[in-house]
Amino acid sequence: MASGSARSVPSAERSAGATEKVVTGPRTSSVGELLERSHRLGADPANTNYAGGNTSIKATATDPVTGNQVELMWVKGSGGDLGTLSEASLAVLRLDRLRALVEVYPGEEHEDEMVAAFDFCLHGRGGAAPSIDTAMHALVSSANVDHLHPDAGIAFATALDGEALTRACFGERVLWVPWRRPGFQLGLDIAAVAARHPEAIGVVLGGHGITAWGATSEECEARSLEIIRTAQSYIDANGRAEPFGSIVAANAPLPKAERHARAAALFPVLRGLSSTDARQVGHYDDSEVVLDFLARERHGHLVSKGTSCPDHFLRTKVRPMVLDLPAGTPTERALNRLRELHEAYRAEYRAYYDRYATADSPPMRGADPAIVLVPGVGMFSFGHDKQTARVAGEFYINAINVMRGAEALSVYEPIPESEKFRIEYWELEEQKLRRQRPQKALATRVAFVTGAGSGIGAATARRLAAEGACVVCADLDANKAASLASGIGNADAAVACGVDVSSETEVATAMQAAVLAFGGVDLVVNNAGMSISKSLMDTTVSDWDRQHAVMAKGSFLVSREAARVMVPQAMGGDIVYIVSKNAVFAGPNNLAYGSTKADQAHQVRLLAAELGEHAIRVNGVNPDGVVRGSGIFASGWGAQRAAVYGVAEEKLGEYYASRTLLKREVLPEHVANAVFVLASAELSHTTGLLIPVDAGVAAAFLR
Repeated sequence: MASGSARSVPSAERSAGATEKVVTGPRTSSVGELLERSHRLGADPANTNYAGGNTSIKATATDPVTGNQVELMWVKGSGGDLGTLSEASLAVLRLDRLRALVEVYPGEEHEDEMVAAFDFCLHGRGGAAPSIDTAMHALVSSANVDHLHPDAGIAFATALDGEALTRACFGERVLWVPWRRPGFQLGLDIAAVAARHPEAIGVVLGGHGITAWGATSEECEARSLEIIRTAQSYIDANGRAEPFGSIVAANAPLPKAERHARAAALFPVLRGLSSTDARQVGHYDDSEVVLDFLARERHGHLVSKGTSCPDHFLRTKVRPMVLDLPAGTPTERALNRLRELHEAYRAEYRAYYDRYATADSPPMRGADPAIVLVPGVGMFSFGHDKQTARVAGEFYINAINVMRGAEALSVYEPIPESEKFRIEYWELEEQKLRRQRPQKALATRVAFVTGAGSGIGAATARRLAAEGACVVCADLDANKAASLASGIGNADAAVACGVDVSSETEVATAMQAAVLAFGGVDLVVNNAGMSISKSLMDTTVSDWDRQHAVMAKGSFLVSREAARVMVPQAMGGDIVYIVSKNAVFAGPNNLAYGSTKADQAHQVRLLAAELGEHAIRVNGVNPDGVVRGSGIFASGWGAQRAAVYGVAEEKLGEYYASRTLLKREVLPEHVANAVFVLASAELSHTTGLLIPVDAGVAAAFLR
């Protein structure tokens, strides 16, 4: 479960749209003030949503060419986030050039050309790409400007009588600017209001957000917060108590355990449906704000109106898909209805595109929902990676808060659908998409790796994450799994779970956790293992049962639970077994281990034959002598095998290497490489294969 207030951002996203190095002359103290102000404002999602809004500061600096003083503006660039803003994420522009654009502005129909003109106003290398909101910052004369998307402010902006409410709440201190698509003309409109009303501290932008200004950074921030807090106080004092209507008992939240079990049953199917046009990763939210909204009698009506401001529907699409059945509806009936609703949603979205698309519109990007709402269960959001999916959900929570405020005071009335389309399919938004980094090989894939706490499992989890996969690190030692996951990244990249793979209940619980974390599972690596080195007569029944429980039974249980996710998900998948050269090589004092490895090798063949019709590939890797970093070797197996071969334990890796054809030691990373290749697109037509990663052991050649 994730709260809608989280602001956890992977480092890879923090500098989106920025260059590696900005050369603009010496950094001024003004830049530091701007960054500190931005971080404070961006830390609270009630002030602005992730990557939404922008801040700026104007100051003079020395032109490195002429040595003269020049007026500059530093403003958050396209794609940056206020809460994590860095200097590299700022666009740096010359004010004289920006202001000169007023004289050549050809009109609103040429807005895209004006954004292109910003590139000719950059100072030095300029930093990040200027955003569409650059004009409002440049043309307002104040030295500091904040443009934000606070829930309380957008509640006024999307209320049917927003202008009258703004006047009643703020008087002449904060003024109203009617809806206009972001751009140069909106900047002119705001600047004109600021010039005509020197007593004003800011404006409410119809259908959009707020803008505030100030002579100093402190004054600007204080005014922004004054607008937000005054708006919220006005809603609290004057709004209706239950703007979403009364609670419908049939839509009340299910008990937590039942709710999560239902979510885990629905999520893979929803993910598969939402991946009809492009593969997606999911995020689940059952926070109180979501569950309460879905329990209310008016949620269906409000959902149909769509989301609030441009930043919202760019993340959430024009409107969510919502299940129109009671919370207690049997799962299979709910799934059938969701499939019907998905088909209808796609048809409606195509019709929406056809209604407003022109010859110059970008192609339709996909007709699947980004947000799916299920009363009693929660919200499922989707995106091309986990962070995008999570942020989409956070944006819809913003939209719920906006609807609550607008309905408390008036009637929620967002901008017309035609205007939403103009934003969603704006060429400038298309340019943002083109600036995104190319996806990695395993992007949108969710991997579940057992025995991930050390050795081959840890190396495999790291490799899969490095290739773009979201990774569930599963291990008997939950602390080791957690350490590995945190080393990979935040919860958008990897999560941990403790699991005994020999326990049917624990495996099912771990797989449910994986589904709730990322929406499903695409790649399973059966790596959990242990080993006992004894002769036949010394091997006890307990030894035999324990060895087979962890490896033969454990891999069966994990594969079965994975198949129960992958088959209804209908997105194909991969199951990779870490087997061993001992599956085919008869070594000394190795009965229990060797036989269970042979069992795993045949599971590969059997499951490949059974699951192929579902586009699920099943393959395996036969490593040998992987000593370094191995939990198995460190737990006693290394000492036992060294004794069998008559070598010192610390020389065991060298001994294994010496008996190979290539005379090379096999490391965990070599096995991880093989797993990646098996799961990649390059071997998309391969199943039932066992790949040796043993540096060449002739006796273990597959025949």
